[in-house]
Amino acid sequence: MAKPKENFKLITQNKKAFYDYEIIQKMEAGLVLLGSEVKSLRMAKASIAQAYATNEGKEIFLYSSNITEYKQAKNFGHSPQRVRKLLLHQREIKKVISMIAKKGFTLVPLTLYFNHKNVVKVSLGIARGKKRVDKRESERQRDWEREKQRLAKDQLR
Repeated sequence: MAKPKENFKLITQNKKAFYDYEIIQKMEAGLVLLGSEVKSLRMAKASIAQAYATNEGKEIFLYSSNITEYKQAKNFGHSPQRVRKLLLHQREIKKVISMIAKKGFTLVPLTLYFNHKNVVKVSLGIARGKKRVDKRESERQRDWEREKQRLAKDQLR
């Protein structure tokens, strides 16, 4: 899976992204969040399984990510499905927009985590959708890797 650098606290992963998409390139982006969202993320109350990112003008936004409401923030809460802005450098944004403009490419969130400075980051993948045949091939490959591990383990005994 897409594991961020060493010192991090994983919040959630998008495991289905590796099954549905072929990840071409990975990058890291910050998120613009409200205080109640950060509190909720500290309790790992989030999901990015249905999320995707796209551009609006010269900015990148994350859609359909679900960060559960923080109960103690009654009046200052947030909408769980709100659109969140991603923080990238201008040259990274230009690169992403040019890649997304190509046919078949999309921007998929892979993991959501706190980095070593306790800042929420999202690992993004520029991806191309897999066809059913490719998905079966990746399943076969994964099964073979598991079988190799089992055989190696049995050899050591």
